[in-house]
Amino acid sequence: MATFHFDLVSPEKLAFSGEVDQVDIPGVEGDFGVLAGHAPVVAAIRPGILTITTGGKHEKVIVLGGLAEVSDKGLTVLADVATSMAELDKAKFAETVAEMEEGLKEHEGDELDQAIARLDHYKSIQQQLSSTAMH
Repeated sequence: MATFHFDLVSPEKLAFSGEVDQVDIPGVEGDFGVLAGHAPVVAAIRPGILTITTGGKHEKVIVLGGLAEVSDKGLTVLADVATSMAELDKAKFAETVAEMEEGLKEHEGDELDQAIARLDHYKSIQQQLSSTAMH
């Protein structure tokens, strides 16, 4: 399988840089996979789990928004936050979800809709974390 260069960057660090077989990205308009030779595109990322596939191995990274750019140089993801599964504090993440639920009372109108959508994405991540399918 052809490989391509992938960089995952967050404000804190360069979370990943190297040659990969495939990257699956949680896009705002739907999840999408990138393989070598993908057409150029820029897409917004929603909170979710990004999967990096290299040599048959899958590495999962939680991203909390950002942008993905596919070009002839490869794929670059600029994530607001990028946390590997090994680094994630599940208890703290659960606290964040609970705080978001409590904070819904402070929103109304379009702002409430956006807060609910963001909470739904976080709950989806939380559900995937507790799933046995996270090999």
